[in-house]
Amino acid sequence: MSASVHYDDPLAALDWLCRAFAFEAREKIVADCKLLHSELLYGDAVIMLGQAGGSEKPWHPLQKSPRSAGGVTHALAFYVDDVDAHYARAVAAGAKIIVEPQDNDYGPEYWTDRTYGALDPEGHLWWFMQRLR
Repeated sequence: MSASVHYDDPLAALDWLCRAFAFEAREKIVADCKLLHSELLYGDAVIMLGQAGGSEKPWHPLQKSPRSAGGVTHALAFYVDDVDAHYARAVAAGAKIIVEPQDNDYGPEYWTDRTYGALDPEGHLWWFMQRLR
């Protein structure tokens, strides 16, 4: 399974996501200075990144960036090994932090995570968590 996210400027977004959130570009297909397809990895997780809009396929006009849609279109969450170090990297790259790192204890029968939330330059919402218990 993978999710896909769409950007008005996907090439810039791809570079920013790798720099800010430590994604690894597994595949990057570019033609005529346009990103046709890409796959980013974070651990075992895969996301696809592409161009918002377009008219080549019937679903392309439905693919919007948060910037063009006027708000967050979805959120993605990833577990990381060190959420505080990940947070520092994101801040240094210019991520807009919407929730500072905080511990969330869901009770003794469940778990505790340390989590932060950030927006990328086009407004996608990203959550990063570290399982504490």
